[in-house]
Amino acid sequence: MTESFNPVEGETDESGAIEPLAETDSVPGTATEPEKRKAPLWRRMGLLLVVPLLLLGIGGYFWLISGRYVSTDNAYVQRDMVSVASPVSGTIVAVHVTENQQVQRGDLLFELDDRPFRVALQQANAQIAEARVQIAELQARSSGTQGDITGAQANLTFAERNLARYQSLMDRGFLSRVRYDDAVHEVAEARERLANARAEAQSARAALAQGGISAQPALQAALAAREAALLNLEYTRVRAPADGYVTQADRAQVGSIIVGGVPVVTIVRSDALWVEANFKETDLTNMFVGQPAEIEFDAYPDIEVRGHVASIGVGTGSEFSLLPAQNASGNWVKVTQRVPVRIAIDSNPGRPLIAGLSVNAIVDTRERPARSENAPAAAPR
Repeated sequence: MTESFNPVEGETDESGAIEPLAETDSVPGTATEPEKRKAPLWRRMGLLLVVPLLLLGIGGYFWLISGRYVSTDNAYVQRDMVSVASPVSGTIVAVHVTENQQVQRGDLLFELDDRPFRVALQQANAQIAEARVQIAELQARSSGTQGDITGAQANLTFAERNLARYQSLMDRGFLSRVRYDDAVHEVAEARERLANARAEAQSARAALAQGGISAQPALQAALAAREAALLNLEYTRVRAPADGYVTQADRAQVGSIIVGGVPVVTIVRSDALWVEANFKETDLTNMFVGQPAEIEFDAYPDIEVRGHVASIGVGTGSEFSLLPAQNASGNWVKVTQRVPVRIAIDSNPGRPLIAGLSVNAIVDTRERPARSENAPAAAPR
């Protein structure tokens, strides 16, 4: 029977018994027991140190930034909008803009039928001419009254001389009493005509002397009517009041009759742009005007825009609602209010910011100015 050798199980002696390997003996390529224990120990120690340090660092970071940033997704892009209307009523005869067209201040938007206003202008010109005729009559009357005064004065002098002669004749008995009374009456009439002529001249001079000829009431009224007619004629050509984009232009149709003062089109201004963010009242503890902000757009998720807090509202949204909440009843429930905060946009997003776009506003409250610009003033004592 041949002897077999197993290097793992041991060696056989002369009697055929298997002797176990010594502790110091090892198979080439295999690790000893202490080496097998050494490697997992260091890994465990490293994990025990790294994981707590990592957790501690993450916790410290969140502790440092906790309360520093306040954000809300109840925020929207806002633009100033100008409702354009004609002060006068009329029929649209021409429209020069289309929907979403960009316009500059002074560009012609639409025109109204100006024929009624041209007729009004002609009537005003006729009133001016009539007023000038009246002024000429006053001037002529004023000049004529001077001649009337001269004639009345001469008649009075002649009547007084006759009366003196009649008085002498009557004293000598050569004149009847009746003829003398007629002479006295003629003197009285001459004096009355002279007084009337002087009063008429005074009235004419007063009418012309009040502010001069150009300040005559009739002429001033006619000139004002002409100015109003010119203004109304100009109102028939409606122009853009500001730079921006035309919206709701479909309401301006040729042939439509518009009412004065009722908006026809709207101009979305291109030079007035901001974000109105409605923060919870509990987020305003450390918020001040001037603090930096970040703006994220739902429409443009890859764009972040820088801004700053421009102003903080002086009233909550519920205070300006159409039907404010009545909290005086017994079943009152406290609700966290929202305060509108205006955030100015400092950087150019490079994309069109449409009015009403939803955004996410984040305000960094680390910077705290000494005194807020819109802080309420102290109450007087």
